[in-house]
Amino acid sequence: MQEPKSGLEIVTFGCRMNTYESEVMRREASAAGLDALKGGAVVFNTCAVTAEAVRQAKQAIRKTRRENPDARIIVTGCAAQTEPASFGDMAEVDLVLGNEDKLKAHSYRALPDFGVNDTEKVRVNDIMSISETAGHLVDAIEGRARAIVQVQNGCDHRCTFCIIPYGRGNSRSVPMGAVVEQVKRLTGNGYAEVVLSGVDLTSWGADLPGAPKLGRLVRAILSQVPDLPRLRLSSIDSVEADPELITLIGDEPRLMPHLHLSLQAGDDMILKRMKRRHLRDDSIRFCANIRAVRPDIVFGADLIAGFPTETEAMFENTLKLVADCSLSHLHVFPFSPREGTPAARMPQLDRGLIKERAARLRAVGDQAYLTHLESLTNTRQSVLVERDGLGRTASFTMAAVDAGEPGTIIKRIVTGHDGQRLLTVAASALPLSSARAA
Repeated sequence: MQEPKSGLEIVTFGCRMNTYESEVMRREASAAGLDALKGGAVVFNTCAVTAEAVRQAKQAIRKTRRENPDARIIVTGCAAQTEPASFGDMAEVDLVLGNEDKLKAHSYRALPDFGVNDTEKVRVNDIMSISETAGHLVDAIEGRARAIVQVQNGCDHRCTFCIIPYGRGNSRSVPMGAVVEQVKRLTGNGYAEVVLSGVDLTSWGADLPGAPKLGRLVRAILSQVPDLPRLRLSSIDSVEADPELITLIGDEPRLMPHLHLSLQAGDDMILKRMKRRHLRDDSIRFCANIRAVRPDIVFGADLIAGFPTETEAMFENTLKLVADCSLSHLHVFPFSPREGTPAARMPQLDRGLIKERAARLRAVGDQAYLTHLESLTNTRQSVLVERDGLGRTASFTMAAVDAGEPGTIIKRIVTGHDGQRLLTVAASALPLSSARAA
């Protein structure tokens, strides 16, 4: 890593939430003066979802110190919140901040450079004491063709494998007015697609007056920001999807036909041991119901391979779920025990077996994705250009394009695929009769 440009570099790991928050951090850290520090400053926004994510963050921190010996290194994010001492013990690190403090300019002034004389290196507060989430306004997401809007943070559920509630705190929602204002701001700045993001997105509103549901927020955005071409949802928990949201999925073409589901497993016993709130049949029924109102819907899902006590028969139920729910975009996680969670105390499977099952699940997912790509051949698609030569369809499928500025939506006809991306030509290059609507 080279010396930070303009004195400040934000290194982001993990989810869309971190991507969004990194833009807030960039603004706040700059306001605090980090970009003017001699030698520069590097801020790591970490992820704690797996032990591997934590390991990668520490590896990157050590590498950065070797390449930037004079820079100030600050670590924050979920891993810093859940494992503050392990980062504080690193000689390479100058300051450790909690997940809430990373969004405040004054937090970054806790360095000797700003006249701080005490030697307290770790400044991580009790995340469970946070009861509100601010609607941080950002004008853009650096390097992104689509904008992310954080509408919810934290989680009230305690899945046995998950450390994230201890990094994010309890569920709290951004008020509807602040969300709508942020979407208006981003749309006015030229964004053609906005993604609503949260740790437990479908729990949005439970802590607000009147306990509104996510469907109400989505309807407000679509009605009050008529110039927004595309609205997309990040990962949702299907058991929390409210009737109004399901109606909007069926009726609103500006709400994108792609849902990423937090399924985690396809076996009832494993789901109970995970302390999930749905069973296998609930997932299958949900996907069928959504497909009935939106035939072009595409489903992605998070699935864990090798959860403690998982037998071969239990794993087979998860494999079969890919076809039973018609999943096409999989995120497969080999189970990784996180210290402090109940699953870490359960009987563990052999690491080799976990990796083997994860590979088998990915192979099934890869085949499902190929089937999805093939189903789109000879269809007309609207593609949001992400960068030169690459974009995403409404179903979030990668597509190769030969024109278009990043952030613009162009019409394309799919001529085939290369196993990873759709291959396309301009809609004007073929007669309309040669292509069908997706």
